[in-house]
Amino acid sequence: MPTADRSPPTGLPPCPHLPAPRAGLDWRVLHRFRDAARGAEFYFACLEYGHALWSRGQAARALLCLDRALGADLRGDEPVLRDWPLPYAAMAWILAQTPPAVFLGNPRVHFQHYAGRMSGPRSEPRRWRAWGCWALARAVRPELPGDPRHRVEEPAAAVIEAQLRVHGLPGEADLWRAELKKITPRPGGA
Repeated sequence: MPTADRSPPTGLPPCPHLPAPRAGLDWRVLHRFRDAARGAEFYFACLEYGHALWSRGQAARALLCLDRALGADLRGDEPVLRDWPLPYAAMAWILAQTPPAVFLGNPRVHFQHYAGRMSGPRSEPRRWRAWGCWALARAVRPELPGDPRHRVEEPAAAVIEAQLRVHGLPGEADLWRAELKKITPRPGGA
């Protein structure tokens, strides 16, 4: 019996919000940080590998990689952030550009669960970044349902912005809000 071709589609446009990936990147680019500091070098590796995954047609994995970048231990003055700001624009762009034939999963549910169950180091900035990505997913892809069984209070955009001002990097709330404004208003958006 013939099997369906599951190879990723080719010809996806490069993401203008991420660094061009080096050839041959694979999981090892992040594995080397398993027991190491997850600062600026880790952040850049996540962005680069996320772009590599996107270019291979792995949109869901690319978003998860950008999610990991948002968990990097950054102060806000790292040079990499001047060239590659926190990836809110890349998240929204990938959500908008993913063709129907490419697996995306349900990023709205992912971020809802992630934010609602956050713990560990730097949990407050990570929680509010996850809620920020959740709001972007709602705005860009309003057809994606939330998880009604996951009982968590979904914050309004104003609350997310206020919390990013308190817990985020300098200018992060403005960066997130600017990206959200580009894609709203939309039915079902934040």
